[in-house]
Amino acid sequence: MKMVLEKLQEIVADKLGVDASEVVETARFKEDLEADSLDLFEVVMALEDEFGVSISNEDVEGIKTVGDAVNYITERQ
Repeated sequence: MKMVLEKLQEIVADKLGVDASEVVETARFKEDLEADSLDLFEVVMALEDEFGVSISNEDVEGIKTVGDAVNYITERQ
């Protein structure tokens, strides 16, 4: 799980233009990391490519925090 978090931090920091230290498990994508819909789409695409998972639009709506994303990916790998 730690490796997933570290890679996710890199991807999110790159796509959202934030410092990786801000990408913590409790960080909310929209409220804390100021991601808009297009940002989230780019993050999801990058996560799908990196981790070989498919994230449905319905599932994206349930992923509110970085920790949610880590758990989602870990459960599906």
